Order: sequence, then C-alpha cells, then structure tokens
Amino acid sequence: MAPDRDDRFGTTDRDDRPNDDRPPPGSPVLEAILENERNRRYLGERLEAAGDRVDTDLLGDIVRHGPVLEALLEGPLDRREIEDRLEISRATSHRYVAWLDERELVEKVDGRFRLTWRGAAVAEEILRFEANVRTAHRLTPLLEAVCDDHRDFVLEPFVDARVTVAEPDDPFRPVERFLALVRESETLRGFNTTHMAPLSVGEFHHQLFEETDTEIIYLPGIVETLFETYPERARRAIEAGHLTLRTRGNLPYGLAIFDDRVGIGGYDEATGLMGVFVDTDEPIAREWAERVYASVRNDSAPLDERVDSTR
Repeated sequence: MAPDRDDRFGTTDRDDRPNDDRPPPGSPVLEAILENERNRRYLGERLEAAGDRVDTDLLGDIVRHGPVLEALLEGPLDRREIEDRLEISRATSHRYVAWLDERELVEKVDGRFRLTWRGAAVAEEILRFEANVRTAHRLTPLLEAVCDDHRDFVLEPFVDARVTVAEPDDPFRPVERFLALVRESETLRGFNTTHMAPLSVGEFHHQLFEETDTEIIYLPGIVETLFETYPERARRAIEAGHLTLRTRGNLPYGLAIFDDRVGIGGYDEATGLMGVFVDTDEPIAREWAERVYASVRNDSAPLDERVDSTR
C-alpha cells in the first residue's frame, strides 16, 4: 500500500514524467533527514562491513552521560557550574567529567570544561536519539495506523506535534481537531485513503464545496462515493474552482496541508473512523509535507482521466 521508498520523497525517476516535475531540493536540514531515512536500513550492514561496532556497554555509558554533554553544548562550564546545572554532587560531577575526559569527549581549558569536536558530535546525536525515541512513543497510535512499514514515515519533523487520539467516550476527537483546523484555514491540500471527514459531517462538506480552496487526492472509489452522496454540490464546487480532485491507485495515509499547519491522520481499519490525528506548525514538518504531497501528486491523475463522475 505504501509508495516506493524513494518515491515518497519525490526522488524516483519515471520515464513518463519529466525530471522538472519532481520536487526541488529541500533545505539542508530536510535533505539531511531524508538522507538518513534512505540510508538507515543499511547502517547495520555498513557497520558490520567496517568491522568496528561500538560496544553496547559503551553506548549505554554515553547515554548516561548525556545530561553533562547537553549542558556543555551551551558552552564551557567549570565543575561547580556543572554541579549546579545538573543538581549533582561534587563526587558525581568529578566522576562524570573524568569519564568524558578519558574518552576525549571533553577537555579542560582555563579551569573550565568544554566539548571537543568529537564530544559535540556525540552530544548532538544523543539529543537526536532522545527526541526520536520520545516522538516514536508519542506517535505510537499513528505509527500503528498509517502503514505496516513504519519506515514510510519520518519522525524528526514531528517532535513537538499535537497528538489527538480517539477515546472510547469521545471517538470523534481526531475528526473534531481536523475540522477545527479546516475552519481556521482558507486553503486545504492533501491526500487520504478514505474521506477526509465522514460523509455525514455536513460542516466539513460545506467548507469543502463552498468556503475552502481545496485540492485532494483520493482513491478512485472514494471519489465515486463522494459524487454519489453530493452530486450537484461537488460538481458546482469543481466548476467554481473551489475544489480540485485527483486520484491515485494507492495512498499511504492521510495528509492535510493547511494555511499554517500540517496534519497526518491514521484510521481504524475496523470502523473506518479517524483514530488519530497529528498536527504541527513546525517549518521542517511543513517542508516535509510539501515534499511528500508533491511526490504523491506527481503520480496522481486529474479526475477526468480516471473517473467520469463529473459528467
């Protein structure tokens, strides 16, 4: 169901699509995230080939010293400042600093400890590791819903995302969050494996047909159902330019790009209801979403090429 590994980033060459249709290169930060995503499944093989794996005990010790490394990322500190910053004893700070110094992660200059270049690189990777572990934990409902292969979703842009999960006593919480963002936005672009909101939700379809400038990529069968339910309103919206529909044979999850935020929806296979909606205004997340949307759109077709529902 998910697109090819490189296709989701807009990097797959296709004979039937000119190269200038592909999304342009992203920012250095986004490109680094995407490159890590492409390569990560091969990292184990590369490390094995290099024949110099880091001992797991050493990795654990590095993580345990993470708070000191993080504090020193902000600048050199003397031992008393380290103790105050981390609220640790003199003996503990001495032990921490000695361990880091022995492994050439810190050096002492003019009575203060500062990170070596090696130490700074390790400190940054520990922070990234912690952020991704935390994000994976928070986004578990989405990761379980969006795809059998979780590698089709990039975690880093969603560190600070808002996560709205359906509850037994409030199963429509994710849909309500989605609708709130629709009301606040003049535009909506996205794709979805099912309807953006249940067909019975008149408020959304009023926005869709009459208020919001919308472009949505649906599965062909979803488009047909939409026109069976709202034949005249959908046709008028398309003719008026409020609504553009495209179709694609398969889609990985639900993506919505609003004026100021981006969101991803995951659905309950048993009920078809949105089970989780994750949204953020983080610029790197928006850049990622724009990149993914452009890739999926390039592999979709205008409505009149695949269905004749508007005729």
